[in-house]
Amino acid sequence: MTGRAPKRAGQREGSRPTVASMTPETLAPILEQMGCPPEKSLEMASQLDKRARQLAAQKGRAYEEAMAHLLNLMKQGWAAKERGL
Repeated sequence: MTGRAPKRAGQREGSRPTVASMTPETLAPILEQMGCPPEKSLEMASQLDKRARQLAAQKGRAYEEAMAHLLNLMKQGWAAKERGL
């Protein structure tokens, strides 16, 4: 056993999961690395996934594009908070 998560359909061996294959459970640790409090990361990941799907449907965008946009906004917000802004 290698200790790795099982490979998802369409995912190459050794590659990172794509945004489209992410679940709240796989997104939560990424949010933590960006500055999200660990105790809130799973809840925030679920909300982020839901909002990305809403944006994609409302704006006629790809889910991946909507998720990237939201992640960028969150990253900027946490960076500003760390700087005391």
